[in-house]
This record gives sequence, C-alpha cells and structure tokens, in this order.
Amino acid sequence: MKYLFCMFLLALCRLSYAQPPTQDLAAYRLSVAQNSNNQLIKIDKTQQGIQLDLVYGSTNNFVKKPVYPRGLAYTFLRKPAYEALLAVVQELRQQGLGIQLFDAYRPYDVTRILWSIVPDERYAANPKKGSYHNRGLAVDLSVYDLKTGKLLPMGTGFDNFSDTAHHSFTDLPQAQRDNRALLKNVMARHGFTALDSEWWHYTFKTDTVYPVLNIPFAELAR
Repeated sequence: MKYLFCMFLLALCRLSYAQPPTQDLAAYRLSVAQNSNNQLIKIDKTQQGIQLDLVYGSTNNFVKKPVYPRGLAYTFLRKPAYEALLAVVQELRQQGLGIQLFDAYRPYDVTRILWSIVPDERYAANPKKGSYHNRGLAVDLSVYDLKTGKLLPMGTGFDNFSDTAHHSFTDLPQAQRDNRALLKNVMARHGFTALDSEWWHYTFKTDTVYPVLNIPFAELAR
C-alpha cells in the first residue's frame, strides 16, 4: 500500500526525458568495471562523522509519505564525490563537527514524484533534465556538534521552500549566517558548489558526464 501513493504521483507526472535513465544494473556494473570512478559508494552509519537522516524514507518530508524504502539506512555517491565528502568530514572533525545527510543518490522516479508536487526549479529538479542527485553527485546536508549530536542552527529546516533558505537571505541571527558560511566554505574547498536557493544542497564539480540513473537502492546495495 505504501507505494500506491507514489505510483499515483508518477501517473500524474508523465514527462519525457531526452535520454532514458539507466535502469539496467548490469550496464551500471559494466561502466564501473571500465572506470572505477563510476562506482556509487555506499554511505551508512559506519562512517565516523556522518549521521544519516534520510527523510524521504519516512513521513518526515514535504511529500508526507515515504518515497524511498521505509527506514532506509544507507545512501550512495559517485566515488569522486564520496572521496571529496570524506575530506569535508575530516576537516569538520578538527572543529568538533560532523555532517548530517538528508539525501544523496536519488532514483529518477523519485525526482518525477517530487517535481509533481513542487514544479519549481529553484527547489526541485525538472525531470526533463534529470537531477545531479540522479547522477550520484549531489548531497543535501547540514552540520552537527560531535559532542551533543545536535544540528547547528541554519535558519530553516531542510526542504524549506522559501526565500529564507536562500544563501542571499541575510535577515538571520549572526550565528545562523556564520553556520551557513562555515558549511558553504568547507564544501567549496573540497569541490562542491552551492545551490543559491537551498542552503543544504551541494553538487560535486566534475567534467565527467554521468548518466541519470533509476536503479533502486536495494539493487545497488547487492
């Protein structure tokens, strides 16, 4: 029953895509054999300095339904993006901080669902283009205190679709502006670019053109 809602949304969002997303696990594995940088590296709770709160596997998201497998406890990033993220974690650890991931790899079908609810390219990827999440190159994250486990205040929560979440919004307490700047600067030092309209969203910069994927999490985890 939990997937009927998602299937309904997909039916409402029949958008064309110039190049069909890759759904073939064998094709993905062949690409990894040809170039190890194509690999999607698994991220779970075993990595020190990384907390996971994969909200799309719960009802705690703007869809109000799980669009990932319920209780999902791992995600993925392409190898170069994963290695860069580990460098971010290492730098933050020296300041007594860690990262909390809300999302990373996202199957293409989920992008269609999110767009059907928020068809606004400031806050959701247009399925006609595909998402960097679909390519395993984007992360949604925040920063937490390693001692307390508490998130640093950033002015809004995740997936706050308002001007307050924009990097250009400055009508915030100084501490919150500083926290956003801290995250933005450390991500930039390790090859990630910010999305202007979402303080939590970063894309790994690369000249490699990765395909849009629609491979389920469970298949990638095999």
